[in-house]
Amino acid sequence: MPPIAELEAPATWRTVDFISDLHLHASEPETFAAWRRYLDETPADAVFMLGDLFEVWVGDDAADVPGFEADCLDVLRQVSARRALFFLHGNRDFLVGPRSMAAAGVHLLDDPVAIELFGQRWLLSHGDALCLDDIAYQKFRREVRSPAWQQNVLAQPLAARQQLARSIRGESEARKRSEATYADVDTPAARAWLQAAGARTLIHGHTHRPAEHDLGHGLRRIVLTDWDLAATPPRAEVLRLTAAGMQRLPLA
Repeated sequence: MPPIAELEAPATWRTVDFISDLHLHASEPETFAAWRRYLDETPADAVFMLGDLFEVWVGDDAADVPGFEADCLDVLRQVSARRALFFLHGNRDFLVGPRSMAAAGVHLLDDPVAIELFGQRWLLSHGDALCLDDIAYQKFRREVRSPAWQQNVLAQPLAARQQLARSIRGESEARKRSEATYADVDTPAARAWLQAAGARTLIHGHTHRPAEHDLGHGLRRIVLTDWDLAATPPRAEVLRLTAAGMQRLPLA
């Protein structure tokens, strides 16, 4: 079990939003536009982006030149001047570094992280570390999250990293077309994380299976939806938390 980080929420927050798995990519301008519009218009005091905000991120230096990555950071920079933004890594954007987030005014979080909100304690995660039945992925995850692997990859020229990203994305799209079944979150592991954190509710993404699961003993997990404006019907949803409760808000 990973160590559980702590985040203290200001008492002034009245509305908090959670999103994940937008998979922003230059080839899908509709999703980028919807994300930018949402960030401009949301009444939330804080927005938590729980991983896979980007379809791929090959290093913070990709945003040093004009292009999609720089445009994304520009959106975040403008919005962070008005409301608190938080980000934790997903399985696609684990190379997002502190340099880019600091430049954009975004708080980079450890995964998982516990937070007190509206009189309750919540546990936030991307969710991929809990999909224990996907043994091959867990092995891959341990490898790519290691400092040695990341240092080796980031030492390569930007063009080489971009080519690697295109290859990985191609494999991912092929797996989607094959309708392969992805492992779901392991219930005993999720329950153990919640008990260790002293929280009753886990909020996560990753699985693209929006739902609420009763884990027993008063524990539950809330799964965020992915965003796909090209789907039929389009998907784009925010989980909003206030003192009055929780609601899912479709944006598409």
